[in-house]
Order: sequence, then C-alpha cells, then structure tokens
Amino acid sequence: MERPAGLIPFVFGAALIWIVRAEALPYVAASLAAYAAVIVSFLGGIHWGFAFRHPNPPQSLFVWGVVPSLVAWVAVVMPAYAGLIVLGLMLIGCYVVDRVDAPVEGAAAWLTLRFRLTAVGALSCFLGAAGS
Repeated sequence: MERPAGLIPFVFGAALIWIVRAEALPYVAASLAAYAAVIVSFLGGIHWGFAFRHPNPPQSLFVWGVVPSLVAWVAVVMPAYAGLIVLGLMLIGCYVVDRVDAPVEGAAAWLTLRFRLTAVGALSCFLGAAGS
C-alpha cells in the first residue's frame, strides 16, 4: 500500500493548531495554509503537464492549470479560519476535476492516491480552520 508522505504536513499542522500556545497559533495556521496552497497549486500544474502531451491541447487544461494557483494565492492571504476552508474546498474541487481528466489522460491509476490526498488534506484544512 502506498504511504503518501505528503500528508504528514497536513496532519501534523492540523494537530499542532489544537495543541500550541495561543501566541504560536498564527504561525502554525499560516504554515498549514501555505503547505495546502503549495499542494493545490501543484494539483493545478499537473493539468499543464497533461496539456503538453498533446499536439493541439484543449485550452481547458491550461485554464484549469492556473485556477487552483490563483485561488490558493487568495486563500493564503486570508485569515486562517477562512483561508483553510477555501483551501480544503479547493482540494475537493481539484479532485472532482481530476476524476474527469485523469482517466482521459491515462492517469486513472493515480486517482486512489489522489482520493487519499483529498480526504486527509481537506479534513486537515477544515480541522485547522476550526482550531484557528
């Protein structure tokens, strides 16, 4: 079974939000939001990779490839309690898009790992938002 090490910062960050002293909370929340924003941006960028495999790629792959980064950028400058909700929802949104695009692009085998990333990452963001 695959053990996605990329989930460690999500779980660790969400747990820390609930146990650190109040003065450390903004830094921990910002750290979790920053990591989530990086992952959301990466998930969008994958679609650029899909697009570059085609001689005449559909523009939708390029457009979607940018949307997660733009949303993550806005979310990371929001207060953590709101930005983490946006990032959690964006992780779910990216998964929904990947459920459509990945099989078409020959990456359906990746969807099991993507589901785990989405479930744990989004839950971590929502728990982090609740604790911040």
